[in-house]
Amino acid sequence: MTRLVFRAAAGSALLAAALGASAQTPTDLQQAQERHERQLAVCNSGKLPTPEREACVRDAGIALDRARGGPPANVTTRTPDRRATVVAPEGAPVPGATDTVRSRRSTTVVPADPPSR
Repeated sequence: MTRLVFRAAAGSALLAAALGASAQTPTDLQQAQERHERQLAVCNSGKLPTPEREACVRDAGIALDRARGGPPANVTTRTPDRRATVVAPEGAPVPGATDTVRSRRSTTVVPADPPSR
């Protein structure tokens, strides 16, 4: 039994050390942000056709997300009038009010105004 506890403690210590070693410093994140901005400048230089430019911008964003530890998590929030649930990345604006659009087949709740910041 004590051998099992010792192994678990040793495994936890190794895991904590590995996670601590892989943590990014602010300078690493700053360098990743600078690389991202340089890549965006290349993407938006006007030398690439639209599909390639869009792919270039996506790739630059993916690389920055990887450097930050992954894309932001989706968060579920309600609009202020409580008529709609919005699922968006963390930090994204939530629409202020909603309108209901009805057709023969469906009812859709859409933002009534631009998202508030």
